[in-house]
Amino acid sequence: MSRLPDPKDILPHREPFLFVDEIVELVPGESARTRWTLDPATPFLEGHFPGEPIMPGVIIVEALAQTGALAALSLPESRDKLALFAGIDKVKFRRPVRPGDVLDMSTRVTRQRGPIGEAEAEARVGDEVACTAILKFAIVDREGVA
Repeated sequence: MSRLPDPKDILPHREPFLFVDEIVELVPGESARTRWTLDPATPFLEGHFPGEPIMPGVIIVEALAQTGALAALSLPESRDKLALFAGIDKVKFRRPVRPGDVLDMSTRVTRQRGPIGEAEAEARVGDEVACTAILKFAIVDREGVA
């Protein structure tokens, strides 16, 4: 069994905007499963919300997008490219994510035509679904991004 890559080997994201600690499973161009532990010292938790810290939903969606980007950017022809949001549909938040929670995320590409695609995404904490979404993406050359 081959060793899975470090997320930084594929994603262009870096701290403080890298929301994937580990790749659990990766099928290039098709799917990815990742894990991220929400560190209680994460700066945005201080203000969201004082005394009742909860991970912002937009950050959960971004973490799911990074998981999807791992699948898309792990193809040889997509190395050194960027995966950008093209749309987000049917987002549902089902439970709050709190400091210390481990977010298990999965994405599966359901449609792709050229550089534009769509993926089903789900984030869980233990056995509970925290968020589901349909993510639309575009794979672009880095120099094409202003």
